[in-house]
Amino acid sequence: MTKEDQALVNFRRLITGKPLRSEEASHEKLPKWKALSIFSSDALSSVGYGPEQIIVTLAVPGLLIYGYFSYATLAVIALLTIVTLSYAQVARANPGGGGSYSIALHNLGELPALVAAAALVADYVLTVAVSISSGTEALVSAFPLLIGWEVTLDLIVLFVILTLINLRGVRESSNVFVWPTYFFILGIICMILAGLYNSFTGTSPIVPAESLERQQADWVVILLALRAFSNGCSSMTGIEAISNGVPMFREPSVNNAIRTTYIMSSLLAVMIAGISFLFLHYHLVPVENVTMLSQLAEQVFGRGWAYYYIQLTTMLILYLAANTAYNGLPPLLSIMARDSYVPRYLGERGERLGYSKGIVFLSLISAALIIVFQGNVEHLISLYAIGVFLSFTIAQSSLVVKWIREKSSGWISRTILNSFGACVTGIVVVVIATTKFSHGAWIVLIFIPSMIFIFKAIHRHYKTTAEQLRISTADFAEHLEIQNPKNLIIVPVSGITKIVAASIRYSKAMGGDVIALYIYTDEEEREKFEEKWNSLNIDVSLRLLYSPYRSIVQPILAYVNEIEMHRSIYHYITIVIPEFETAKWWHRILHNQTGWILRTLLILRENVIVSTLPYHLKK
Repeated sequence: MTKEDQALVNFRRLITGKPLRSEEASHEKLPKWKALSIFSSDALSSVGYGPEQIIVTLAVPGLLIYGYFSYATLAVIALLTIVTLSYAQVARANPGGGGSYSIALHNLGELPALVAAAALVADYVLTVAVSISSGTEALVSAFPLLIGWEVTLDLIVLFVILTLINLRGVRESSNVFVWPTYFFILGIICMILAGLYNSFTGTSPIVPAESLERQQADWVVILLALRAFSNGCSSMTGIEAISNGVPMFREPSVNNAIRTTYIMSSLLAVMIAGISFLFLHYHLVPVENVTMLSQLAEQVFGRGWAYYYIQLTTMLILYLAANTAYNGLPPLLSIMARDSYVPRYLGERGERLGYSKGIVFLSLISAALIIVFQGNVEHLISLYAIGVFLSFTIAQSSLVVKWIREKSSGWISRTILNSFGACVTGIVVVVIATTKFSHGAWIVLIFIPSMIFIFKAIHRHYKTTAEQLRISTADFAEHLEIQNPKNLIIVPVSGITKIVAASIRYSKAMGGDVIALYIYTDEEEREKFEEKWNSLNIDVSLRLLYSPYRSIVQPILAYVNEIEMHRSIYHYITIVIPEFETAKWWHRILHNQTGWILRTLLILRENVIVSTLPYHLKK
């Protein structure tokens, strides 16, 4: 489309109110197969680091606790089943989106809702940081020459790929992200099947003895096993994304969202179980700069094309898993902006109907995390999961209140299911907070109350602002009735120039008393200016102020203060600041910024109106 055609389309939209084609496409609803790829990439990609993080915790030198890996994995899969069954009800109970925040606000009140919102913000930001960092680790495992460039690669992927594509709109991002997800699922399933075939047909034991070794449980072993389970719970982050994005599904949106949740969780459980079994079969342990999924792919396929297929699709799915946060956090922020808990501009859609400001906000915070933690997945994982499980617990508790209050058909079974889910996820929150407290969980436990404080401060500001601006119809009419309104217009001048002439002409057009204000530093200068001014014979009063310290701004401010003390004479005091605009941007640095400084200081005055009159210079 040429620029002329684009301009014509824009004009058509301006006249008719119809959106552009690109905007219409950006607002299209998603079919299940495409929604699965967008909303499940976070959860499914977690098999690239979730099972590994369990072994990282258990592979402690001098301790024989590797055998507890299978128990931790089974506990994670059981918890996944409970969370899926109970959390699917959130989509049914809250079809408008917003997830645990919205449903808690309607059923539990403000504070639990803000806790859920803060937890989700932490989870979404960490999703981006962890997913991108894990994707880079997969890339570095296949290509060791990239060691040392991890943070740079993370930031390139974050800003050049994810941010820009999401700013293009929903349709564009879905078209880009759909196929890597399915390529990854195909690769992992094929690797699991090939690994199972090798393990059952080979000569080595299906599960070697060293993979089952575990010493007797004591407090140290129990603590490490619980911490391993906590790290494994990172595999369940992303399940909440579907309930947050129900409005993006095609009708019937609720049923489609619930089916997508079940399909996603089933695939995730199969992949966690298969990969964990193969880790045990090959007795894999952590190796520096090599992911365990990379080790597993090399054991199953060798260092051939299939190995690189697994590594590249894992890298892509991990990078694109961060996109789940881009589909979850900006809409959540828009809902909170509507409720006045975050800046309202975060609820505004861009020209492609995406929440562009929320997208940029997410990218900047995630970039800060990546830089601070140097893209280290093990360190970032320590912050992970507590936020999402806290939001799980609040969501389930909200549903229990909702079912008991409404007593609709099947409310007893739903109440039992969600009560059990809330108890289990609540226990998991305590376990994660306790076992990972010294490893970074304390940061999240400080972050969440801090965010709640910020949310409430923003809400209080908007509420106070609304109360101060509120006016009745009678009061509005009364405010318009002013007997003989008088306006004093002050024009600071620095010489006899075209811009001064234009400023005085504009000031006289407004009506009222006009005063030209000139600041001088010596008597000779004053006499010359006053003589030249009087020769013009214009009907404008001239006020001369002496500045012994060669300051221009301070005498003007002092004069305005003096005028304000006699405010009863004038209803309005207007300062017209003459200012010329240079033809090129770099010309601006060749001139002083007195006009900008004066405008900045005067605009803070309660009873003063500041107007800038620009005079555009030619090249």
